[in-house]
Amino acid sequence: MAMTKNIRLILILGILLISANAFAQKERNLGIIKSALNGLHYSVRASYGLGGVSPVPLPSEIREINSYRPLIGIALEGTIEKDINKWLGIHVGLRLENKTMATDALVKGYKMEIQNGPGVTVKGYWTGNVKTNVKNSYISLPILVTFKLTPRWKMRIGPYFSYLLSGDFSGSVYDGYLREGSPTGPKVIIDANNPASYDFSEELVRNNWGLQYGIEWRAFSHLNIFADLQWGMNSAFPKDFDTISFKMFPIYANLGFAYAF
Repeated sequence: MAMTKNIRLILILGILLISANAFAQKERNLGIIKSALNGLHYSVRASYGLGGVSPVPLPSEIREINSYRPLIGIALEGTIEKDINKWLGIHVGLRLENKTMATDALVKGYKMEIQNGPGVTVKGYWTGNVKTNVKNSYISLPILVTFKLTPRWKMRIGPYFSYLLSGDFSGSVYDGYLREGSPTGPKVIIDANNPASYDFSEELVRNNWGLQYGIEWRAFSHLNIFADLQWGMNSAFPKDFDTISFKMFPIYANLGFAYAF
């Protein structure tokens, strides 16, 4: 009987020790989670973008910008920010955005491929006016370092990575001529009343990356106002696309507001 009581006592003590250890481990895990969550900030952001897809610098083929207008360039984003210390943090977001523009330019010797009638494609060097419409939609991941300048002002800088969800890079040429095949090839006249179209949408690259710089001001306890610049570092078209003879970079400035939780 004494042996049985001792075994029971040992079993009870063992169960109590295991339970105490499990409870202590749970408390330690909760402490780790609380520590990780401490200094986390969440926000949802909306902004309007102005900019375009452009060579940098403008090549000699582009003689004059006749007009430029932004189209609907809206971005919606959810963000998480983690404080590293009093002044530094890491900012990560997931953004759905449209990057758009409409331009009209006067060019000379501009490489071009046009649809000059149903099923008729002509490639060569265009001199005259070019209209371009860009309507590209992306999902983007910015990973930024945050610098707290004052209790109300923050600056952010770092890379962003984008994937093209849908793209439209198209337009028309008018009031000029195309030298077919070479700069001295046969002339194809396109007058102002009968423009020829082009569409390079299928040639757009899917993966884009660039640098983002921004500044943010805390207007109220939950409302922030921000502005940022996104400068693409890879061309909108692949290297083997030779119709456009220079690299085209997406460059956009965004102005918007954020609700901070």
